[in-house]
Amino acid sequence: MTIDGHGRNIDYLRISVTDRCNYRCVYCMPEEGVRLKGHDEILTFEEIVRIAGAAGELGFRKLRLTGGEPLVRKNIERLVGMISNTGYYDDISMTTNGTMLSPVLALTLRDVGLSRVNISLDTLDSGRFAEITRGGDIDDVFAGIEAAKRARFDPVKINMIIFDTTTMEEVESMRAFCGEHDLLLQTIKHFSLYRMVDSGQVHSFDRPMPCSRCDRLRLTADGYFKPCLFSDHEIKVDMDDIKGSILKSVREKPLEGSSCCNRSMYQIGG
Repeated sequence: MTIDGHGRNIDYLRISVTDRCNYRCVYCMPEEGVRLKGHDEILTFEEIVRIAGAAGELGFRKLRLTGGEPLVRKNIERLVGMISNTGYYDDISMTTNGTMLSPVLALTLRDVGLSRVNISLDTLDSGRFAEITRGGDIDDVFAGIEAAKRARFDPVKINMIIFDTTTMEEVESMRAFCGEHDLLLQTIKHFSLYRMVDSGQVHSFDRPMPCSRCDRLRLTADGYFKPCLFSDHEIKVDMDDIKGSILKSVREKPLEGSSCCNRSMYQIGG
C-alpha cells in the first residue's frame, strides 16, 4: 500500500496518453488550438507500461487512460493489452468523447482488458453540443455510446459537465436518456484549475471531489507525475528509478491544493 502523509491510500493511477484531441471544447482548449507535443516528447507505450507495472508492484490497483482524447493515440488497444497483462490492475478504464469508438475498436478494447468507459456528453441538444465542442457532431457520440453498450462495458458512464448556463431541463433530459439506455450518469460541476483574482479578491472554486478522499496520482503524457490536480508541483519520472519517483510523488502529495497554472486540462486528463 502507498499511504501519503495524510493517511490516504493512493492506489489509483490516471495516465494522460496524449495532449491531442479531435475537439476544441470551450472549457478545455483554446479555439485556435495549442502547440502539440511531438511523438518524441511523449512517453512510449513501453515506458507507460513500465511505469504502470512499477505502480502495480507498489499496490496501485485502479488505472484510467485519459488525454486529450486517448483514442487519437494510434494502436491504443495495444497499450491497454500491455497494461492488462501486467496482472496488477483490477480496474482499467478510459475517459473518451466517444466519437472514435467504433464497434470493432470497442470490442477489441474490451477483449484486451478495458473494464469500462466514461463518455463525455454535456448536453443532448445538437446545437448546444456543437457550440461547446466548437463544431462537434453529437451523432458521432451517440454512435460511440452504442458501440460501448454492444461491447458490454460495465458500466458505460456519461460524464456531464454542469455549467452556470446548464438548465435543469438539460439535466433532466440527460437523466432520462441515461435511464432509457442503461447508462450511468455522472454530473460534474464545471471547475477551474486556478483561483480567479479580481481587484485583490480571490474567488473560490469548486473541486470535482473532496481532497480528503483523493486516492489518485496523475501521469502526464510527457512523463511527469502530478501529486495534486490543483498544484503546479510536478515530479519528472526517473526511468531508472520509477518506484522512487512514485514514492516521492506520494510523499509530496498535499492535503489539498490551491491552484494549477502551469498546465491546462487537456495536458493533465482530469
